[in-house]
Amino acid sequence: MRSGSQLDQEARRLRWRCRRGMKELDVLLERYVQLRLGAASSEERQTLTRLLELPDPILSDYLFGHAAAPEPGMAALVAAIRGGTPDRANVGAGAASVGAGRANVRESR
Repeated sequence: MRSGSQLDQEARRLRWRCRRGMKELDVLLERYVQLRLGAASSEERQTLTRLLELPDPILSDYLFGHAAAPEPGMAALVAAIRGGTPDRANVGAGAASVGAGRANVRESR
């Protein structure tokens, strides 16, 4: 795990963009930054960039399991952020939990 001073310029820029002003989003995104961003692939960083371009209501729906991300890569990243998955091997498996979480939310309403 790298500290903030050890992140490259692109990672520091992404870390700054993770500050959304909504405490719940900030907590999830900050945990992801601490666990994964330093070792994230270029593809994962590009997906994070696209995710952070979304408006807060859509981003929060994805991260809190109220909606599923439309792209498999983004769904896998959302699962990693939600679960704090520290390794890539679990990212694909975590994507299935996004849909399961959404079903549980619907049933509880």
